[in-house]
Amino acid sequence: MLSLLLTGTIAFLSPALVASGSTLPTAFYLDIGGSASLGYQPTPTSPHGQHTDSGYADYLVALEAAKGVSLQLTEIGCAGETTVTMLVGGDTCYPNPDTQLAEAVSFLRAHYDESGVVTIDLGFNDIRPCFQFATVDPSCVRDKIELVREQLPDILSALKAAAGPNVTIVGLGHYDPYLAHYVEGPMGRAFAEASFDAVTTLDHSLHDAYSDAGVPMADVNSAFNGNDTSPVTLAGVGTVPDNVAEICLLTWMCQASSYPPNIHPNDAGYEAIADSIAAVLPAPW
Repeated sequence: MLSLLLTGTIAFLSPALVASGSTLPTAFYLDIGGSASLGYQPTPTSPHGQHTDSGYADYLVALEAAKGVSLQLTEIGCAGETTVTMLVGGDTCYPNPDTQLAEAVSFLRAHYDESGVVTIDLGFNDIRPCFQFATVDPSCVRDKIELVREQLPDILSALKAAAGPNVTIVGLGHYDPYLAHYVEGPMGRAFAEASFDAVTTLDHSLHDAYSDAGVPMADVNSAFNGNDTSPVTLAGVGTVPDNVAEICLLTWMCQASSYPPNIHPNDAGYEAIADSIAAVLPAPW
């Protein structure tokens, strides 16, 4: 296949389309969220992670291009974004009184008459402060998830009000990167089990909020085999539950490299997330 790379666009054109002079239908793709929405991964210059062009948004653009749609990608995510900062500001990207939500609403209003896809990736950063020193604070998790339950519907309402009739919004669920601690002995296993319970509760709350708003949710947890505890062999480690092995294979948590453990997906992980998003896009979206 012949590939064409334009600013903000990745389109894969068949020789037949090129020969006929045909062009792919174009739509926008607005990518909202935290660092994962920007494809964060560790790099030699930023061992703790930086924006890359190998995130799930980039893979989704390629997947849709293969189906005949050229997506114009706009990424407005901000590392560390929570539902609180989306609504009231205070992140590291948008000086008050601006917010990522205000930017998203402005974009959608400006593209009201166009077809497009919006992905929104929120929730995990809200509960991250509850995971400290290989322990989980249950009361912190409970309070943070309750806040997500209260605020996510307001965010979705604002986005839906600004979006045109030909816009599809998709919410993202979450995987649990802390399952990787399972390989660290009894204390690590206890932490992994507690983190799994917390992230599962978050995922259920996100699903409820998205469902109530009529927004499909990409099942990222299933893409990472999150509920599969059947024993498998992980190279260099031994026998572990499959969901632990998948976290090690799809994120930077277990990589034997010069990088410290990193909760973000690697290329394979981001591709798996893109597949889970594509799976819930209506046909034709």
